[in-house]
Amino acid sequence: MASQEEILRDERFSCVTRDPRFWEMPEKERKVKIDKRFRAMFHDKKFKLKYTVDKRGRPVSYTSTENLKKFYALSESDSDLSENDSKERTEKKKKKKKPKPKGEADS
Repeated sequence: MASQEEILRDERFSCVTRDPRFWEMPEKERKVKIDKRFRAMFHDKKFKLKYTVDKRGRPVSYTSTENLKKFYALSESDSDLSENDSKERTEKKKKKKKPKPKGEADS
């Protein structure tokens, strides 16, 4: 087997180093940027599936939201908004859960 350097020196393959089609994709561009309209898919229960086995039948324990975070990213202006919204939602959930007085019965 020839080494990597020898292959790149060969005239037949020299265009590979200059051709942008063969360059590695930058980290910042790998994830698809989505805007605030679709940020609900990161925390909505409708988008969450819990996997117990992978496509080859091996046991795993991860959810589909982890895959979403792997391939999608919120746009820069919306990422700050999503963090604030998630905090507000948790606060609203805490406020909504009020204990019922013991004297009242459900009808």
